[in-house]
This record gives sequence, C-alpha cells and structure tokens, in this order.
Amino acid sequence: MANSPYSKFEASELILRDELAIDRTILANERTLLAYLRSGVSLIIAGVSIMHFAQTSWFWAVGLVCIPVGLVTAIFGVFRFRLINKSVCTVRNKLARIVDQE
Repeated sequence: MANSPYSKFEASELILRDELAIDRTILANERTLLAYLRSGVSLIIAGVSIMHFAQTSWFWAVGLVCIPVGLVTAIFGVFRFRLINKSVCTVRNKLARIVDQE
C-alpha cells in the first residue's frame, strides 16, 4: 500500500469524501473513454465521407489516413480506460480492506 494515494492517511482518517473521490474518478474515466470513442468514430466517418466525395487523389489519401487514425484513437481510448480502471479498482479494494480491518 506504500504506492497508494491513500497511504498517507490512517485508516481512521478515511471518510466519505475519499470514497466519493474514487467514484468521481471512475465517472471521469468513463467520460474520457466515451470522448475517445466519439473521436475515433468521427475520424472513421470523416475518412469514409472524404473518400466518397473525393475529386482529386490527395483528398482520397487524406480520407484513407483518417480511417486508421480513427481506429488507433478508439483502441488507445479502450486501452487507457482499462489501465486506469484497473488502478482505481486496486485502490478501492485496498481502501475496503483497511476499513474492514477497523
């Protein structure tokens, strides 16, 4: 628990505010995931639209670049969400063990 953000607090000092801070972090993480997914889908749709209406070859190339960038953005968002979610769950479980020991 030395690396935990709650390691500087004693178990008796943990209050509802700390649990609510974890809940806010979880909601912010979910909101960030949705923003990454929205951006990824927008890039994919923009790429397909640009390719569909392309008059010149460089428009077609820009559309072709947008599609994989959108996919990478969405995958990165999911990866980041899972990483942060795992970290938050670890802190929450350690916090629960401290409270249960009281």
